[in-house]
Amino acid sequence: MNTLAAYDVTKVYESERRVHALDGVSMAVKEGEFVVIVGPSGCGKSTLLRLFAGLIAPTAGTVTYEGTRVTGPSRLRAMVFQQFNLFPWRTALENVMFGLEMAGVDRDECRDRAGKALSLVGLDGSFDRYPDALSGGMQQRVGLARALAVNPSVLLMDEPFGALDALTRTTLQRELLNIHTRESTTVLFVTHDIGEALLLADRVLVMLDDPNRITARISVPFDRPRSGRNLETTERFIRLKQQIRAVFRDDTVAAKIDAYQ
Repeated sequence: MNTLAAYDVTKVYESERRVHALDGVSMAVKEGEFVVIVGPSGCGKSTLLRLFAGLIAPTAGTVTYEGTRVTGPSRLRAMVFQQFNLFPWRTALENVMFGLEMAGVDRDECRDRAGKALSLVGLDGSFDRYPDALSGGMQQRVGLARALAVNPSVLLMDEPFGALDALTRTTLQRELLNIHTRESTTVLFVTHDIGEALLLADRVLVMLDDPNRITARISVPFDRPRSGRNLETTERFIRLKQQIRAVFRDDTVAAKIDAYQ
């Protein structure tokens, strides 16, 4: 069964000029699948993610979750942004508790679930620390824990590691892979980094602009669990990166993808 699906979706922003953020996009994500959308800035990746989150509505077409049209946000579809968006007056634990509190969860259960989520992302010793006492990577872990605490069936991740240094980014990629393996959570992840896409994904969807739509769909053949250090130097990984770069240079390459795999 498809957990997420988009059917011929178009999104037009009306301001001083009409902006076609998406132009006839169709795609699907299966239950438990890790799908990564990769593409340049302005191709509509984040817009598509926000449609699935129910934060905006399509201009035309349909977006569904488990076969039902998405009409607004849901705790079952948790969003993780590139910006940390933590409340500076709340501790790490209290930040993670916030969504549960808004859902009316009992305070003791809030603390228990928030603590377990922070432990899951490796922050056992940081429950009582405020955001200004946390590194950027630790703040992003809190943001991820906040999403996980509500027990979502889907994680929607909008370039969550884009603002982090290379070492921290690698560490969090590994943590996310571990969480996906343990929890079997469906993940739709947006990035402009081809290497990150191939490291994380079961499938990579390549988006290009003008028109803003999915141009290629690539199955990633690597077994899980994965090790970035070992994987990224293999011939197959390098060839797949070259393949995606070729799609960016010339979208007619997308039609030849099956010949590479």
